Amino acid sequence: MAKLFFELLLELLAWIIRVLVMDLLWQAVVKLCAWLDPKISGRWPRLIIGGLLGLAAFFLFPIILGLFS
Repeated sequence: MAKLFFELLLELLAWIIRVLVMDLLWQAVVKLCAWLDPKISGRWPRLIIGGLLGLAAFFLFPIILGLFS
């Protein structure tokens, strides 16, 4: 019975850490984009930079999620 309790407690702790890490990661991405936005002038450069950032996020987020699961 105690083993089951500790396994559930460990799973809950892992879930809380995963949520906190993902929240911090999301906040960092939003701050980076908010910092980068005024530095890019013109519509096409913004589209290109946004596309590159989106492509990077498409590949990096699953890798980061896999590390914490």
